[in-house]
Amino acid sequence: SELMQSCYSEAITQEDVSPAGMPRIEDVTMEHGKDLTFTAVFEVLPEITLVGFGDISVEKPVASVEDTDLNNMIEKLREQRTTYDPVERAAADGDQVNVDFTGRVDGEVFAGGEGTGVDIVIGSGRMLPDFESGLIGGNAGDEKNIDVSFPGDYQNKELAGKQAIFSIIFNTVSESVYPELDEEFMSQFGVEDGDEDKFREEIRGNMQRELDSNIKNKIKTQVMDGLLESNEITVPQALIDGEVNRMRSEMAQQFGGQNTIDESALPAALFEPQAKRRVSLGLIMNAIVDQNGLEADDDRVRAYLEEMAASYDDPEQMVSYYYRNEDQLNNIRNVVLEDQVIDLILESAQSTEIPQSYEEAIAPPPPPDMSDDDDTGDTAGDTESTDDIATPGSEEEQGAAQEKPDAAT
Repeated sequence: SELMQSCYSEAITQEDVSPAGMPRIEDVTMEHGKDLTFTAVFEVLPEITLVGFGDISVEKPVASVEDTDLNNMIEKLREQRTTYDPVERAAADGDQVNVDFTGRVDGEVFAGGEGTGVDIVIGSGRMLPDFESGLIGGNAGDEKNIDVSFPGDYQNKELAGKQAIFSIIFNTVSESVYPELDEEFMSQFGVEDGDEDKFREEIRGNMQRELDSNIKNKIKTQVMDGLLESNEITVPQALIDGEVNRMRSEMAQQFGGQNTIDESALPAALFEPQAKRRVSLGLIMNAIVDQNGLEADDDRVRAYLEEMAASYDDPEQMVSYYYRNEDQLNNIRNVVLEDQVIDLILESAQSTEIPQSYEEAIAPPPPPDMSDDDDTGDTAGDTESTDDIATPGSEEEQGAAQEKPDAAT
């Protein structure tokens, strides 16, 4: 095993090849009096000849936070903190009612058709339209029946298209109360002295950061799409499989919670299109970095950390934490280096400024088409983040491939 590892390492160095994954060991001859011979089969990282960036087209949203946008945001924040006070009158649209209900289809109570002490805001769309509209006019202590029609495409197929009767008992009726724009309300956003100008400045700053981030991500997505369209590469299946396994593990951890999810139960086909995109972008981005001799700019790293830490109570402590933790700092360097690659591409790309409103600029992009086909460039992507760009073929992965060949005969 040790001899095979050392020979394999020497061979790939001598042949100047870059493995894209672990080798498959074949044709092993290991007999007394004979030389040890074996064949190592592996995929190699593709040689990438970058195409000029001049054919990449980017539409840059241009927007700002206007006073009307700020006022609308403040109203949304007030609406999110709406409270409800009991009233002695009939329920109206926008009121919150607390009810007990029992639903029956053909005289039989159906599964999920009962509730006790349920708060419902009339007009919120939480319940079926017939149900919510039937609550209007009810007073605390009232009992009434509501006829409800389940739509034909209702998610519960057993109820789709059926007629139901709900018996309702009204416990309370409450009207909405918007919070005042006072010191107590503003303190929830870090403005303790009730200064409305400071409060508005704080909210505007948050909105501007959100706007800048969304515009940056939309531009970045277009750049990434352009790179894939103009640089067709053969992606080693070993790297795709590795990325699929990583994504599968992440999903199992994310949705498993306290329970253990069997990763193998998640089909690889679910992840392959996105995995192929991530690996492709990782290879192309690495090639751009190498061929242009790029390194993470220390000043930009510092600026990125300071901006990220600005929302913490002690920003400098957070910045110091990253500088003391080399692994965490390297993650930030990679993010900054990625931004530098985007800036480099934008210097040559065709760009057009598109005036937009604040709401248009912060709206998410259309759902991505993650269909997978032989042409990597046909795989449209979603809003990119560092997590959406795999960096396969790193020195660590190549080293692992050199040091740990499968020596099974």
